[in-house]
Amino acid sequence: MSDCCSSGSACATAGRTTRKQACPSDQSMCAEVSRETMLHHLAAPWAVSLTAEKYYFCSSPDCDVVYFGDDGSVITVDAIRSPVGQKQNGADKVLCYCFGVTQADYDNNPEVKQFVVQQTKESSCACETRNPSGRCCLKDFPKTQKFA
Repeated sequence: MSDCCSSGSACATAGRTTRKQACPSDQSMCAEVSRETMLHHLAAPWAVSLTAEKYYFCSSPDCDVVYFGDDGSVITVDAIRSPVGQKQNGADKVLCYCFGVTQADYDNNPEVKQFVVQQTKESSCACETRNPSGRCCLKDFPKTQKFA
């Protein structure tokens, strides 16, 4: 496993070096994602013909599109094998795919984020594959802790 969030890594630099494309459904700007990442998230990857040269990940919570290609192909949430945290709300929202951290886990114990930070520093994460966006899970944690 790589240290996906370290400076200079593919994950950390992805936002600066990848192309962006507008989602065909909601027109939000979406970052490029690897074919490998997509294959790991498709419910039946053997049944999907991936013919595009480039694919993009749509993180908009109100959009059913998860991946789309530069050839006009679209993959929606119903073709993905597990929940897409970026499209979820509430306690079951996935924040960290590497360690299965949900919004409820974080709300009940904010220190869980520090655990994820430490594991990332120790190269124990696999965000490039496990996170549907192909990017570091740390960015999916809330910026500030909510207090009841």
